[in-house]
Amino acid sequence: MGHLTGLKPGQVTRLERLYRRRVPVEKVISPELARSCTELSHEIRRQIGLLINRRGIIESVIIGTDRQLVIPELARSRSGPRLLRGVRFVHTHLNNQPLNKDDLTDLAMLRLDLMAVLGVGHGGEPISISLAHLVPPNPQGKAYEAWAPQSLQAFQCRCDQFVQSLEAEISRATPALRRTDDGPSALLVSVTAERRSDQEERLRECQGLATSQGIQVVGTVMQRLPRINPKYVLGVGKITEVIIHALQSGADLLIFDRDLTPAQIKALSEMVELKVIDRTQLILDIFASRAHSRAGKIQVELAQLKYLLPRLSQSSTAFSRLGGGIGARGPGETKLETDLRRVRDRIHHLERELKDLDRQREQQRPRRLRQGTPMVSIVGYTNAGKSTLLNTLTRSCVSARSRPFETLDTVKRRLRLHSGRHVILTDTVGFIRDLPQDLLEAFRTTLDELHQADVLVHVVDATAPDRDQQILVVEGLLRELDLQHVTRILVMNKCDQLPTEDVDVLERRFRACSERPSTSLTLRSGRTGGEAVGPERSRRALCVSALRKETLAPLRDAIAGALESGVPVAEAG
Repeated sequence: MGHLTGLKPGQVTRLERLYRRRVPVEKVISPELARSCTELSHEIRRQIGLLINRRGIIESVIIGTDRQLVIPELARSRSGPRLLRGVRFVHTHLNNQPLNKDDLTDLAMLRLDLMAVLGVGHGGEPISISLAHLVPPNPQGKAYEAWAPQSLQAFQCRCDQFVQSLEAEISRATPALRRTDDGPSALLVSVTAERRSDQEERLRECQGLATSQGIQVVGTVMQRLPRINPKYVLGVGKITEVIIHALQSGADLLIFDRDLTPAQIKALSEMVELKVIDRTQLILDIFASRAHSRAGKIQVELAQLKYLLPRLSQSSTAFSRLGGGIGARGPGETKLETDLRRVRDRIHHLERELKDLDRQREQQRPRRLRQGTPMVSIVGYTNAGKSTLLNTLTRSCVSARSRPFETLDTVKRRLRLHSGRHVILTDTVGFIRDLPQDLLEAFRTTLDELHQADVLVHVVDATAPDRDQQILVVEGLLRELDLQHVTRILVMNKCDQLPTEDVDVLERRFRACSERPSTSLTLRSGRTGGEAVGPERSRRALCVSALRKETLAPLRDAIAGALESGVPVAEAG
């Protein structure tokens, strides 16, 4: 296969006869076969490559140009995606050229047992042999080792034993391959044009999402590009690094901290031969594992199906035309068309169910209004401590594990204020930056309940490195939901984990913000975000610990005051 145009029939026949040759398992290539390849390569002035398996059988003979050859798509590796492929590649270089960058790239991307180059002399004789192989994880971060060129007569390598020991060493040195649990391992990949500090924050958040799902993060790869590669997202050179890193760390999948198009996921999966998921799919998986109520499960399934719909045709060859008439062009429906139709039908069915649930909620709202019970809703970034705050205030036992999106279903509890007045306190799903649009649309019915709230308690994790950015994300989503005019109380949670001087700085900062006539929240980076906030709209942030009941008295008073006056007690952004 390859560049056969212009070859004589006799030359093609000699190339075909190479398939009949066998290589002793202990040799990289036999001297006789090496000479046959170099002489024929010299005659046709093209590179010749052999894919040889561990039994010494030649699986493919590839013909290139005088400068390069292209290895065709290979079948999946015999031992799973984490080990070597089980074949070595031996090819010729005209003019006795050594291993080059393309050879080393193919070695890494195809996870070959060995990459060997036969240097062709001026008379067609094999002058030298060069060899390279992948190496186990090492402190130097070295990906491969290249041997210096040697004469074929002096070259010594017991191929079968060498490859076997190399693979065993890779297995021993790869932590993920030694694990006894069944949890997947992942390599996190971040590609962006943003500043490095922002990139690190996004990657840290993505790692938290992954670990909350029981995924073991075995490494990270970061790249900053002025322009994202439209096909592979990463640069081609960086993909090689990712493949080597995945091999050395034993990763089962790649997780990108950004959204990928269906075509990008398909191209990357074929290139790295690992499962590739993007940030949206990871969040959808988390939501699916957290949903318990009927409404929550419907909303998550709806978001998953909307995400899946445009990706069905890109999934794999399993969706090729299988069910049509003669020649797959008859009146019969193809498998892909059947799958697409079923997904669309299911989406329409779930949307009708959500509308029915929405009508039921509308029927229940007049009863609360007649009773005159005010509603206070807790909002905030995911994992900020909202459920813990609800539990402490109302003496409830709502699940409050420290992991993202622990609460998906709206939880309502009754809270008695110091005045004796009762309010309904609700805990809602947490927000996150770049919330997937399908999720936002699917959960809009749940989020629309925030419009019934008389007061919003915005809970912030005061210990979060990107605290200011989280505040702006929440405030931005509240504006998107048209909730910017609802009374809001800003609560800095987990202040017991901060030094006293840091809490004082935090309080002074928001107090200073309220005293200026018209300001906006300024980030530590120097950027500003949100709408202008004046003294009539902002006073100070309440610093509390949701785990310590004695710190929550000011919050109770603030809620009571906000309900009586209707004026926001604190607001940011």
